[in-house]
Parts: sequence; C-alpha cells; structure tokens
Amino acid sequence: MMGILNLTPDSFYDGGRFLNPDRALEQALRLVQDGADLLDIGAESTRPSAHQVSEAEELDRLLPVLRGLKGQVQIPISIDTTKAAVAHQALENGAHIINDVSGLHADPRLAELVAAYGAGLVLMHRRGTPETMQFMTHYDDLMEEVGRELSESIRIAESKGVSPEQCVIDPGLGFSKTAEQNLEILERLGELKRRGRPILVGPSRKSFIGAVTKQAPDKRLFGTVAAAVLAFERGARIFRIHDVWATKEAILVAEAVLQSRLSLRGAERRSNPNSEIASLRSQ
Repeated sequence: MMGILNLTPDSFYDGGRFLNPDRALEQALRLVQDGADLLDIGAESTRPSAHQVSEAEELDRLLPVLRGLKGQVQIPISIDTTKAAVAHQALENGAHIINDVSGLHADPRLAELVAAYGAGLVLMHRRGTPETMQFMTHYDDLMEEVGRELSESIRIAESKGVSPEQCVIDPGLGFSKTAEQNLEILERLGELKRRGRPILVGPSRKSFIGAVTKQAPDKRLFGTVAAAVLAFERGARIFRIHDVWATKEAILVAEAVLQSRLSLRGAERRSNPNSEIASLRSQ
C-alpha cells in the first residue's frame, strides 16, 4: 500500500488539507499506522488542468515535511515529481523512490539521478501535461499503446543507467484517459505483465469512479476499493491510495481467496493427474 500525502492547495480530493507541515506530518504517521508500506508525497498537483508550480514553490512545500519525517517513519518514501531539481533535493533528504507521472518525458535528467542514488523509479503513462492530457485520449489499441509507451520510458531509464529492477510501471488511470478507457485498463491490466515489471495502480477516488457511481470524491471509497481488488486480481501489486486501511483489508481477503483457488487446483491435480489431459481432449 502506497499512502498518498498531498502537500498541495488544489489536488482534486484533499487539496489544502495538508499544506501545514504539522498537519502533513500527522497524516503521514496516520497512514503508517493504517498499514501503509510506502508513503508517496506530492507537492504539485497533477490533476487535469492543474498549473505547474516552480521548483522553489514545490520544494518549499516538500522539504519541511520530508525533513520532519526523518527518524519518524521506517517505511520507504516516494516523491511525486517530474522535476530533476526537486528529485535531487528529495533524495538528498531521505527519499527512496521517485514517482514520475510523465514517464521521464518531462525531464529525462530524473533517470540520471535515480541511477546515481540507486533509488526506485515509478514510470507512469501520461501524454502531454496536466493542461493538455485530456485532449490526448485517442488510441487505436489502448493497452498496446500504453504498454508500448511505458516500454519507451523503461528504455529511456535504462539508457541513463537505471536497471530494470529499479523500475515499476503505472498505466496512469485518469491521465490522458476517458472514464471508459480507465475501466478498460482495469479489465485488461494483465496484458501489462508481459512488460516484465511490477504494476502500480492509482484508482483512488478518481473521476472515472464518480462516472460510474455518480458520487463526489469524498464518497468514492467503496468504488476505489472495488477497483483496487479487480486490479489485484489482474496483476497489480502496488496501490497508490488515500484510504490505506480499507484497501489493505480488501486486498488481504482477495489474496486469501486467490490462494484458496490455487490450493484447490493443486489438490485437484494431485488427486487426478490426468484431469488436465482429459480436459484438453474434450475441447
């Protein structure tokens, strides 16, 4: 579970709630208590139509919280940024992962920093910028193109010295996608497994859930949990989420069910080793 901590005034769900560093630190500790395995801290909104802020402003929001977390949490900290200068300061102040929503297209220098620090790197799929991305939603084959463009991000990372083992891929739910395309990504998520990297998804309270449930962001918890469970069944293993406790419990149950299914299949094979051959012959 990657708990979300937004230090922004304009994020779509919790914008402004954690601008104060003391409140942000309290929320970080709450996320850890709720079972977060990672913290993802963002100091610039990346929602559709969001305006870019300067490096200085992003760092003014980020560094007091990052420094305040030193010695307070034992889990890895991810920084949601597209700027190499911000990433550099974050890595110098204890961050372990860079979460780049542009997939290295905004600032390829990020990859050099990740390589130098041996940090983790989340490569998300997005076209354009927050101002333009929702005008870039045409795909002839959605998952083929998302996968191909993520592979290009991995190629850029490797060309700068980042090993594949440092990279995680994220299909970018809500970024350069329509509501229907987000649902299709969840349905076809397993196709990304052939890219060979762990899959992260971030469905948390996003507008595509509201398009289905007709609910505002503050009432999209159950829709978020449903999306996360379906993504887990299809191969996602990292979940960027606001509500860690609820999602974690749901995933634990889903995992137990899937393990039970595997156990039952194994028992069936052991009791009847010819069952699979017979099944094939009957088709």
